[in-house]
Amino acid sequence: MAHLFIFGLGYSASRIAARLATRGWTVEATGSAGTIDFADSAAVQAALERASHVLSSVPPGETGDPVLDNYAALLSGKLLSYLSSTGVYGNTDGAWVDESAPTGGGRRSARALADQCWLEIGAHVFRLPGIYGPGRSAFERIAAGKAQRIDLPGQVFSRVHVDDIASGVLAGFDAPPGAYNLADNLPCSQNSVIEHACRLAGIEPPPLQTLDQAQLSPMARGFYAENRRVANGKAKRVLGWQPRYPTFREGLAGLIPQPSP
Repeated sequence: MAHLFIFGLGYSASRIAARLATRGWTVEATGSAGTIDFADSAAVQAALERASHVLSSVPPGETGDPVLDNYAALLSGKLLSYLSSTGVYGNTDGAWVDESAPTGGGRRSARALADQCWLEIGAHVFRLPGIYGPGRSAFERIAAGKAQRIDLPGQVFSRVHVDDIASGVLAGFDAPPGAYNLADNLPCSQNSVIEHACRLAGIEPPPLQTLDQAQLSPMARGFYAENRRVANGKAKRVLGWQPRYPTFREGLAGLIPQPSP
């Protein structure tokens, strides 16, 4: 039976669930959009017994991975998938990283540990860069007056459209377990994305600012403290995955806000 249980039905996992539902899968989940309480161990156990596949998008907490801490013993025999982060690679000063690169040296040590734990139990671990898509893109930041351009020459990031995450995770169901980077083909500065979105929206881009002028939150400053390019060759080669949105240009073109009637 094609039955997926999701720990944490969030933005990305919801797109995966929706795609599987159209294929006739049964999907159950915890999280704000799910129907099962994560803390209800009896309900979670019953759902896991029904499931053939398990996906976790729950990030680690201060004391570890809550899914593994509470339910690891119930995961045996399931096809496992875990949504991780390319933050496990830390800062590489703009160099390319693939799945053979060391992890755990960056600011996300808890994520790197969880990533490793899921690999050790035979999961497909999908390492994701900046995620964007419907309702969560540069257009929303521009509309909210939160778009910024930071003057950091040479700073690059990778990103991925949420629908390309869904296609990559589904492709993983028929592939060997292990780590897979799901990122588009064109790492670039955040400034390039904001500038292109402004061109599409027909408005002037925001002024360049220094980090101090931008008054970023500690989390946002941490984001700009890392600089790397994420290679996606393994996912293409092993999963047969090709991003529908190979760069931010195609991705933003599909998200252009439509004028109100």
